[in-house]
Amino acid sequence: MVKKIARVMIGLFGMLLGYLAYTGFKDLELVNVTGMAELVAIIIFVVIFGIIFFIFSSKIIKQGQKIARIIEVELQRFSIQNIALGAVGLIVGLVVATLLSQPLYRLDIPYVGVVASIILYGIFGYLGVTIPNRNIDDITTSLGNFTGNIGTGKKNNKEKNVESGACPKILDTSVIIDGRIADIVKTGFIEGPLVIPVFVLEELQHIADSSDGLKRNRGRRGLDILNRIQNELDTEIIIHEKEFAEVNEVDSKLLKLTQYMQGKIITNDYNLNKVAEVHRIQVLNINELANAVKPVVLPGEEMVVQVVKDGKEAGQGLAYLDDGTMIVVESGRKFIGETIDVIVTSVLQTSAGRMIFAKPKSLYDKVS
Repeated sequence: MVKKIARVMIGLFGMLLGYLAYTGFKDLELVNVTGMAELVAIIIFVVIFGIIFFIFSSKIIKQGQKIARIIEVELQRFSIQNIALGAVGLIVGLVVATLLSQPLYRLDIPYVGVVASIILYGIFGYLGVTIPNRNIDDITTSLGNFTGNIGTGKKNNKEKNVESGACPKILDTSVIIDGRIADIVKTGFIEGPLVIPVFVLEELQHIADSSDGLKRNRGRRGLDILNRIQNELDTEIIIHEKEFAEVNEVDSKLLKLTQYMQGKIITNDYNLNKVAEVHRIQVLNINELANAVKPVVLPGEEMVVQVVKDGKEAGQGLAYLDDGTMIVVESGRKFIGETIDVIVTSVLQTSAGRMIFAKPKSLYDKVS
């Protein structure tokens, strides 16, 4: 129904353009008729233009929808503060251009005043939009000084969010399935609302309904983790309904939503982490947090470990700490299944985590 009304409106707009076209041709003396002939000519122009616009109305509507989506996506990149400053700057720029263009209209040179005025309007309009947004921090600080906010110890919302860490934290699918996020939230180290996009919920449901047993279990685990966070933990949960119809990939939607909300992504996806860094989006990576809180081990320290299996190299044995850190015990193959004292020889930090190299204390003492 709405589409039909839109097509009729476009047809009526075409009829109006037809009448304007007739008047234009008449002013240019391309059409010179009077009386009944003029009425017939007007009707012909109006009907032809109306029919043409009505025929192409579907394509016009589609193109209009595409342009509207593009404008919407571009506007989502900016906050209300950016848009407000841009609007004020545009008005100021156009006022300045109007004042400067007045002397140009008095020039006797044909068209020069009009062309120069158009250029001035374009330049000052562009500068009025861009300059305030490039200096938004300085403007905010100046406004704070003017209203006395700084003197009274008040700060703007952006500064409060930075200091308190209360900006939205957007969860991706991988970190929900991983499950450690629930324990981290329980400790209170993550502040601010946790945002669960609706498209992430849909992906979790799709995984949980998979015919593959492993994927199905992972999806159900993710849904269980969400239920635990909502029901057991004292933290704000926001189910965000915003969709990005023009984007297919869930990761791309996450990046756009994070930019839109001016928040941070919580993930353990290495590739998503890198892409977010390219877009200058802050990331809280669970794996990096896990590596950061592992106990520091220095060469020469003594440890008690249980050798559980042999390593890749000849004679090596492997042991593990409680946090999963792998310990490579040189000449430890013969101690498989035993709990022994070892001396740390070196520590290797990799992108996958930390590896500790050690020797059995009995052998280390003999070498010493």
